[in-house]
Amino acid sequence: MTQTTTELTGTSAPLEKVPLESYVPPARPSLIGLSREELTEKLGDIGVAPAQRKMRVQQLWHWMYVRGAQDFETMTSISKDMRKELEQHFTVDRPEVVAEQISSDGTRKWLLRLPSGDKLERAHEVECVYIPETDRGTLCVSSQVGCTLNCSFCHTGTQRLVRNLTSGEIVGQIMVARDRLNDWIDRETPNGNRLVTNIVMMGMGEPLYNFEAVRDALLIVADNEGIGISRRRITLSTSGVVPNIKRTGEEIGVMLAISLHAVRDELRNELVPLNRKYPIAELLQACRDYPGASNARRITFEYVMLKGVNDSLDDAKLLVKLLKGIPAKINLIPFNPWPGTAYECSDWERIEKFSEYIFNAGYSSPVRTPRGRDILAACGQLKSETEKLSARERQALRAMAMTD
Repeated sequence: MTQTTTELTGTSAPLEKVPLESYVPPARPSLIGLSREELTEKLGDIGVAPAQRKMRVQQLWHWMYVRGAQDFETMTSISKDMRKELEQHFTVDRPEVVAEQISSDGTRKWLLRLPSGDKLERAHEVECVYIPETDRGTLCVSSQVGCTLNCSFCHTGTQRLVRNLTSGEIVGQIMVARDRLNDWIDRETPNGNRLVTNIVMMGMGEPLYNFEAVRDALLIVADNEGIGISRRRITLSTSGVVPNIKRTGEEIGVMLAISLHAVRDELRNELVPLNRKYPIAELLQACRDYPGASNARRITFEYVMLKGVNDSLDDAKLLVKLLKGIPAKINLIPFNPWPGTAYECSDWERIEKFSEYIFNAGYSSPVRTPRGRDILAACGQLKSETEKLSARERQALRAMAMTD
């Protein structure tokens, strides 16, 4: 018999959390994450002549996003006087690496501290994960400090929602990854390939509840004159914020992933409480209407495999029926355990049968290989667990990060 979350935990999760805080910029804000128009405005604020602003913006854009400059002094194509003026007012800071953990499979997880102008508050931290593969390097990026939602199977969902990230803090995670991996224009490798090739908005937070900042950040990431990661290599994952799904296609144009995890409203209401606001039929209609969706640009449906909860053959049959007419692929995700969870991962034989049925129905149904489980970096495990380490352990991890 299928168990519901209420039966497993004795509780029914609320739909959404309210942010506890707002972003407070540092005295000298970072230029990372600003659009060209915003950079132009900032230069005007410090007295740069209108005739020079476009050129200066192009110079800054190149140094920040092509060469990965970490300070103004290294921007040698900009005059010394201009560099000094920029240094007085701004930085090109990105989040600080507090700790780095490396999994036995090569996955890296960074605990990142966000700069803030609020000296009275403890610095906020998020996690970012890099997953190396033979044909790509995927960076899993966070959009919120904590998470808006309360998905019962997800470790991140048990964390409070502190605040939304800014565009600069989102782009900054990619900058940090390229810094740590030496992945800028001057990197020398035998084949010249980048290490960070794919971006997935699947870290901490619900991206579509921070839409504007996520949009602005991803447009910078996809800019051909900067970081230059193709929109086809950027995937935004949502638990189903229906009103912003269409906007994602129209205003960002990246690949879409849906955290589905159940095929019946009764169960999905428990696993993904947001379903009570936007039920399955409404969510799937938004997917059918997603701008740009086609067989060449399929929507990914993520489905975590929970033992005795959502892994029956009847579930597989209904999943195929629900997705009819949607250009789709289904990622089956073996449940990644975390401390205190009431769930277990489905048996491997059950996962294989589920996948086989979907595949025979004409859908790609890869089973996602768990990565980084030993450092709590796998899907659904992010929760800034490093915060629970002792001061001595945190200091040791930070020292390791600084020496790499």
